[in-house]
Amino acid sequence: MNKNVKIAIGLVTSLFFLWGVSYGLVDVMNKNFQNHLGITQQNSGYLQMAYFGAYFVMALPAGFIASRFSYKIGIITGLALYAIGCLLIIPATNMASFSMFLFAFFVLACGLGTLETNANPYMTKLGDEKNSSFRINAAQSFNGFGQFVGPIIGGSLFLSITHSGENASAAEKEQALLDNMFNVQMVYVGIALVVFLILLAFVFNKIPEGNEVNGENEFYDNSKSSDVFKHKHFNLGVLAQFLYVAAQVGAGAFFINYAVEHTANLGDTALSDKESAYFFSAALVAFMIGRILTTPIMKIIKAENILGLYSLINVCLCVYLYFADGMISVYALILVFFFMSISFPTIFALATKDLALNQVKLGGSILVMSICGGAIMPTIMGAINDTYGTGAGFLALVPCFLYVALYSFLWTKK
Repeated sequence: MNKNVKIAIGLVTSLFFLWGVSYGLVDVMNKNFQNHLGITQQNSGYLQMAYFGAYFVMALPAGFIASRFSYKIGIITGLALYAIGCLLIIPATNMASFSMFLFAFFVLACGLGTLETNANPYMTKLGDEKNSSFRINAAQSFNGFGQFVGPIIGGSLFLSITHSGENASAAEKEQALLDNMFNVQMVYVGIALVVFLILLAFVFNKIPEGNEVNGENEFYDNSKSSDVFKHKHFNLGVLAQFLYVAAQVGAGAFFINYAVEHTANLGDTALSDKESAYFFSAALVAFMIGRILTTPIMKIIKAENILGLYSLINVCLCVYLYFADGMISVYALILVFFFMSISFPTIFALATKDLALNQVKLGGSILVMSICGGAIMPTIMGAINDTYGTGAGFLALVPCFLYVALYSFLWTKK
């Protein structure tokens, strides 16, 4: 492996960490808006709708940039949009406007959608096809670490600032809002600075295209890129990715609500918003550990078999979450994240397996578009939660995991 390929792998892996931090913060911001802007769980789900809806909007344009120019140009474009979205948080906090926040997160996520459209397929092609699942899961482990860091930042700086509830004076509420929004500004300005520095690293380093690593003839053929839709394992993989992301985002969006609600009867040991955010961080640690522990096993057991087993376990856990209560229910929810850990990169690798590079670029765009499943599930779960309680919403995740299991065991062959 030459020096340029090693640099490319290192830089692209840093991108996985960056959007992991962003995702970890979004779910904390969901609860933060409920606390300080007085919105319902259903309405707070619009944050995920704006965030993951951006993936649907940007995936094809980002894929076009990769095909017309290069993965490098696509990544630089994504980083620029990410930084701009972070800076738009400043006017959003000054206005204390939920609508402006939605716009800022939409722009930010347009950048992340562009990054994922380029980085995921690019990582699968920075080496031999046989180890593509291993390679992308290894990179995604840094994504898990970023997701762990996000809630710790948000829990300590955002959810730790509260007022005295309904008994608080107008001045106390106003001060709590100002303190909270200042911290939000500082965090996102800091992220924008880091993103800009990584953008410069991509500008000033030569990174190869996938065909430069593996050989032009191995990954290009005479087919059109649209022929990717002739592959059954790809088409069914797109739906698997849509449903999986819907489940992951829904579980994360209401983790804090679930933990607070299901420990409320524990008296002095009941979890606060801040403490629940830390447990959410623990769930994302479990998510990261799941990738770290499982990725080497893929050298021995087929990735699709592991994915199918993990998905079936999550079917059982989501049913259990409806009936469970107390701290045991929170621990069960943490386990859901452990068994979700390998799903996204494994589905991505399975769906694009044995495709020509010209098909992978369009296929990668379509798979990133399918992330819009995360834009839909939180509003569905929020409506269920507002009416029947947070536990009932997790039943909506059961058919999602069940389909992923069926895809893994039956429909991953070319």
